[in-house]
Amino acid sequence: MTTVLGTTASPWQPCGEGASTGDPAGCPGVRAGSGTRCLRHMADADRTALLGTLAPGSSLDLRGTTLDEHLLRALRSACTDTGTGRPRFGRVDFTRAVFTGEAPFDSADFDDAAVFTAATFTGTARFDAASFARDAWFNEAVFSGDARFNEATFHSDARFNATAFARDAWFDLAVFTGTARFGAAAFARTAWFDSAVFTRTARFDKAAFTGEAWFDTVEFVRDARFDAARFHGTARFTGARFTRTARFDAVAFTGTALFDAALFTGTARFDAAAFAGTARFDRATFEGLQHLGPLVCAGTVGFGSARFTGSQVTVEASAAAVTCERASFEGSAVLRLRYATLQLSRATLSAPTAVQLWPVPFDGPDGAALDEGLLAAGGAPAEVRLASLEGVDAAHLVLTDVDLSRCQFTGAFHLDQIRIGFGCRFARPPAAPHRRGPFPARWSPRKVLAEEQHWRAQRGGAGGRGWPAGPHRGTPEREAGPEDLAGVYQQLRKAFEEASNEPDAADFYYGEMEMRRHDRRRPGAERRLLWLYWLASGYGLRASRALSWLLAAMATTLLLTVLFGLPDDAPDPRTAGTYGGGTVTLATRTPDPVLSLPWSRRVTEERAGKAALVVVNSVVFRSSGQNLTLPGTVVEMASRIGEPVLLGLAALAVRSRVRR
Repeated sequence: MTTVLGTTASPWQPCGEGASTGDPAGCPGVRAGSGTRCLRHMADADRTALLGTLAPGSSLDLRGTTLDEHLLRALRSACTDTGTGRPRFGRVDFTRAVFTGEAPFDSADFDDAAVFTAATFTGTARFDAASFARDAWFNEAVFSGDARFNEATFHSDARFNATAFARDAWFDLAVFTGTARFGAAAFARTAWFDSAVFTRTARFDKAAFTGEAWFDTVEFVRDARFDAARFHGTARFTGARFTRTARFDAVAFTGTALFDAALFTGTARFDAAAFAGTARFDRATFEGLQHLGPLVCAGTVGFGSARFTGSQVTVEASAAAVTCERASFEGSAVLRLRYATLQLSRATLSAPTAVQLWPVPFDGPDGAALDEGLLAAGGAPAEVRLASLEGVDAAHLVLTDVDLSRCQFTGAFHLDQIRIGFGCRFARPPAAPHRRGPFPARWSPRKVLAEEQHWRAQRGGAGGRGWPAGPHRGTPEREAGPEDLAGVYQQLRKAFEEASNEPDAADFYYGEMEMRRHDRRRPGAERRLLWLYWLASGYGLRASRALSWLLAAMATTLLLTVLFGLPDDAPDPRTAGTYGGGTVTLATRTPDPVLSLPWSRRVTEERAGKAALVVVNSVVFRSSGQNLTLPGTVVEMASRIGEPVLLGLAALAVRSRVRR
């Protein structure tokens, strides 16, 4: 059969074999040669004669024809080039053909267009190492068995639009020199594209991958378009190379998406992409990328050891977790996140890097807000939580509206240069009262680092009650101790002071002093002095404590003065004189104040008023001018030293809270 494709009018004249009342059309196969029957239903002698006219490079028109494996092998044998041992076809048209068994087109050369539009393959379709010199059309074809195109070469357009792959589809090491179109293709099982090369645009728009999709080490020389595709199984792009635009807009990943070690040298678009599981970009390289997202991920978006080499990049994501451990940002970066726990340990921040909570849902390409239903389930807040800054140079880091209550700061560098916005939140001490010895007590409200919480919980006892335990509970050698936390508190205090945020800096000063007080490596005298400082005024930061001690000191001074300090009466001066030699000598003496009143007469309103003058003047470091007994003088001297100090500490605490 040497019928040239296109000589038969469309729709073609069918064979009609087997027409009946139930099937008036009969066989749809195109009539072969000059006969009235298709290749399958023609007489054996006529078929043998027709096959004898074929030669390498012959064109075939077998539209609508049902072909079994025996007939296909006869066609293959008739068109085999004896010099190469490979079957060679000219222009072939298998539109709506049905291949009832295995379809052996492996190592075949198609010198002209190969049309398999709406063809049906009931068995394995073998196109391994086949070469398509012109367009290859498989639109709306149905592969009921495996479809094997391993190492096939498509020198022109390859069209698989709306093709259905019921079993595995193999395109490993395939080379697509022209445009590859898999729009709306359906892959029911595994789709293998490992190490394939797409020289021109590869389009997988609206393709559906029910099983796993393997694109490991694939090279996309030009655009790769997966807009609105659906990946229900694992999508693997490990080691893939995207030279130009990689478009995954509105793609839905039901399973895990792996882009480990992928290379994006152009634009990487994941606008409105939705990941129901994990999205991994570990060790991926983004060269010159300016914007990534917005995307939604119910699991973790991983950028572990990834590299962003552009001068500026913005990442927008609504995700349960975002991991940037060991990631490298060589230019400035902005991470706009929602619902996410961010891991930044050992990341490299070479330029200003901002982490911020985006206040409203992100907009997709169509302007509609992204669906965050999986993340918002149960009323979870859209807050951003920073998990760790271990090993990070924080000199360029800017945090806005970030929850830092569980963040690990120990091990970070240049924390004194970090910028922490007013919307950031730290942990607080337990609100429930506890006992300190026999006395009830409560923790002083302040900002607390997560590491201090873990350390206090590790200590156990009454001092550890109510504090959350850390990840290394039971292994104190792995927890940060007071000697480490004192330095962290100090650096964060400096950062707040540099930002002119004195009230918040005061909390970190309190934490610094607490850690110094509990650091057993420090001298005992220093720790005891710090304990007195804490007891008197909360390190000069608790006005209520200093005022309470001041009032207690004033009350004690008042009571001691009334009971022991005021004499019975103000002693009258006595003057005595002598005369001798015409000279009169006078001497005036004031008797020492004497207190001899019984206890019942010492506490009176008059004596209390005089004692109050002593107390008030002592607070402002002045002498009252009252006549006092020796014990009263000692009490006044002690109060003139201690009470002004307590007043000063109270004033200092107030100033630390209202200072700009």
